[in-house]
Amino acid sequence: MKPIRLMSGFFTVGIWTLLSRIMGFVRDIMIAAYLGTGPVAEAFLVAFSLPNLFRRFFAEGAFNMAFVPMFSKKLEGDEDAQRFAQDAFVGLAGILTIFTVFGVLFMPALVTMMASGFLGSERFDLAVYYGRIAFPYILFISLSALLSGVLNAIGRFTAAAAAPVLLNVVFIAALLIGAVFGAQEPVGIGASLAYAVPVAGLVQMMLVWVAAKRAGYPLRLGWPKMTPELKRLAMIAAPAALAGGVVQINLLVGRQVASFFDGAVAWLNYADRLYQLPLGVVGIAIGVVLLPDLSRRLRAGDDEGGKDAFNRACEISLALTIPAAVALMIIPLPLVSVLYERGAFTRDDTAATAMAVAIYGLGLPAFVLQKTLQPLFFAREDTKRPFYYALVALALNAALAIGLSPVIGFIAAAVGTTLTGWATVALLWRGSRNMGNAAQFDARFMRRLWRIILAALGMGVVLVIVATTLKPFFGVPTIRYAALAVLVMIGIVSYFGIGHVVGAFRLGEFRRAMRR
Repeated sequence: MKPIRLMSGFFTVGIWTLLSRIMGFVRDIMIAAYLGTGPVAEAFLVAFSLPNLFRRFFAEGAFNMAFVPMFSKKLEGDEDAQRFAQDAFVGLAGILTIFTVFGVLFMPALVTMMASGFLGSERFDLAVYYGRIAFPYILFISLSALLSGVLNAIGRFTAAAAAPVLLNVVFIAALLIGAVFGAQEPVGIGASLAYAVPVAGLVQMMLVWVAAKRAGYPLRLGWPKMTPELKRLAMIAAPAALAGGVVQINLLVGRQVASFFDGAVAWLNYADRLYQLPLGVVGIAIGVVLLPDLSRRLRAGDDEGGKDAFNRACEISLALTIPAAVALMIIPLPLVSVLYERGAFTRDDTAATAMAVAIYGLGLPAFVLQKTLQPLFFAREDTKRPFYYALVALALNAALAIGLSPVIGFIAAAVGTTLTGWATVALLWRGSRNMGNAAQFDARFMRRLWRIILAALGMGVVLVIVATTLKPFFGVPTIRYAALAVLVMIGIVSYFGIGHVVGAFRLGEFRRAMRR
């Protein structure tokens, strides 16, 4: 994959992810307005996070990271990639069907594992009820992730990138239908959202299944069988699964800490949605496009090409992420108040959520850099070292989140996440030093990095001035959206203007990639 094609693949995934995140904001704005940060909101958020947690463990965090490099290599050779994909699809479906049944049966234990602070309260019973409805989502979305891996490996990014948009469409429809048919009470709205979860998973799976079929991979359900290739896949995936499990335990630690503070689960969730916008657009897009490309280059012995792909991925990631991080740290209050503060979402909720947004913003570049560094390991089928690094991160996160919570309250969960993110980057970077030329930063990246930071800091100064000027307008319902839009647009223009002048990037590079 040539650099311009790598960039165009990144923008394809990034633009669809941006649309998904925008739709997600609409969804979360509606949920916040209907439910605020009360018991129903927290119960639903925990119920929805359970299948998502295991989805990242089974599919995105482990299975796909092992599957994509093996599948990509089969595409390059004369081996039967179709049969391998079919066997993997059936095997994953069998495992997840059994897991889904057990998850529904033992939902009280899963909720306790996720949020033991709910025990003995209304939140616990609601979370169990919603969780049993929502949990089958893991089956559909994990199969969707495998099908997306097939499409990404053959260079078809659109359907896989567009699928998450459907999740938010289904959620918004469920909220509107619930309101029309009399589910205005919070418990009824929570139930409508819970039923929307598996429906959304099924719709996403069907979209990528049809796309894979049209691309020549009509994968079908069947009886699982253990082939030598699947045994090898399992051997490679096992350490990645353990590493993914450790990462998810990190999330559990934060959720457990938050569950002991009323409203904190919702505050952290809404803050998470804000920093996930740039993380999704940049980090996930880079990870999706970079892993198959690196796998092919390393198989062909193209170290120079691999080095160029890795450096351009890091360059574009930081060029778009560092200014986003600065913005999240400087203007969290206007962002949260305009997007969420209405209905059941109060001014106190805004203050708590904004504090979490600022702390997550500090860690945003680290979260994105993990997405560019991890493919260096996974493309070489090295899943053991990321597991060891994840163990270190787990210990650090637990110590920070649990140890600091008596001192600084719920925000300790966000502090632990951010500091652990930077520690993980340091471990991944150090571990990649023995990977040869492909894992080295080139002169162009090093030359542009400090200029990107300079442009982002300049933008930060502009944002402070403009945000102070517009502050009276952020509280006026009729014009606050326009005021926030003006603030964001001025930030974007100032960053790209300063960046172009100081040589952080060339605007033509973005235009060419967008045209592609």
